[in-house]
Amino acid sequence: MTTINQALPQVTIFQNEPLSHYTFTKTGGPADFLAFPKSVEEVQAVVNYCQTHDVPWLVLGNASNLIVRDGGIRGVVIMLEKLDKISVEAEQITAQAGAKLIDTSYKALEYSLTGLEFACGIPGSIGGAVFMNAGAYDGEIKDVFAYCDVLYPDGQVKRLYKEEMAFSYRHSAIQEQKAIILSAAFQLKDGDKSQIKSRMDELTFLRESKQPLEYPSCGSVFKRPVGHFTGKLIQDAGLQGLQFGGAQISTKHAGFIVNVDHATATDYVELIAHIQAVIKEKFDVTLETEVRIIGEEK
Repeated sequence: MTTINQALPQVTIFQNEPLSHYTFTKTGGPADFLAFPKSVEEVQAVVNYCQTHDVPWLVLGNASNLIVRDGGIRGVVIMLEKLDKISVEAEQITAQAGAKLIDTSYKALEYSLTGLEFACGIPGSIGGAVFMNAGAYDGEIKDVFAYCDVLYPDGQVKRLYKEEMAFSYRHSAIQEQKAIILSAAFQLKDGDKSQIKSRMDELTFLRESKQPLEYPSCGSVFKRPVGHFTGKLIQDAGLQGLQFGGAQISTKHAGFIVNVDHATATDYVELIAHIQAVIKEKFDVTLETEVRIIGEEK
C-alpha cells in the first residue's frame, strides 16, 4: 500500500491528508491517500492500482453535499477537480466531472444557451451533480441531461444515456454502482442572453437572501418529504437555532446545519439524528438525508 506513490509518480497523491481541508463543512478526518489525477488515463491508473492491490477507493466530487466522519477514510480517495474542461458544440455543453456546476451554467450563459439557469448557485461538481441528480428552483440535472461517460473498476469506459440513469429526486443509477462519472453532456436550447442572465441573477439573489452562505455548511441536509417543507417542520418542532457542539441549525434557513464554532463531523451526525428523531416523534414524518455521510468514526 505504501508504494502507490512509487507506482504512480505522475499522479499527485497526499498521504494522511485531512479531508476537512476540502469539505464544505470544514470537518472530517484524514484520507489514507488523497489522489488528484489530471487526466482520464490517470484516473484509470489509480483505480487499476487499487483494484490490483485490493485497496479500497472512492471518489469525492466537490465535497459540498457531504459529511466525512472524524475517523476519515481508509484506502484511496480520488478527487477529480483537475478534470475541469468545459466545451460547447451547437446547443450541447460537455463538462468533465471535476468542473464546477456553477461554472458550467455560466459557460451556457456565455453562449446564450438556456436550461442550466437553475444550477447557477449549486456549488457541486458536474460528477457530483449527475450522481445526485442535483436540483434547485424547479430544475434538475435530469431535465437537461444527454449522456455521461463512466469508468468502471475493470477499466472500461461506457457512455450512459438518460434512459439508463434511472433519475429520480436526488438519485441516479450511479449511486448503486461502483463507478466514476468522468464527464457529462447536457442538451440546452438557444435563448436570449439577457433573459438567461436576468433569471440567473434572480436565483442568485434568492439563494443569497435565504441561505446561510456566511458559514460553512453541507448545503441542504434533508430530502424534501412528500407534502412537507423540511425547514418548516424543523421550525414548527422548535429546533431552529439548536446547537450540538459547533454545529447549529441555521437561524436563517432551518434546512441547513452550519459550522459556527469548530464543529466536528460527530457534531453534525448527532444533530442530524436528533432532528430526525424529533420530527418523527412530533409529526410522524421520516426525514431522509440528502447529504451523504461517509467514512469511519474516530
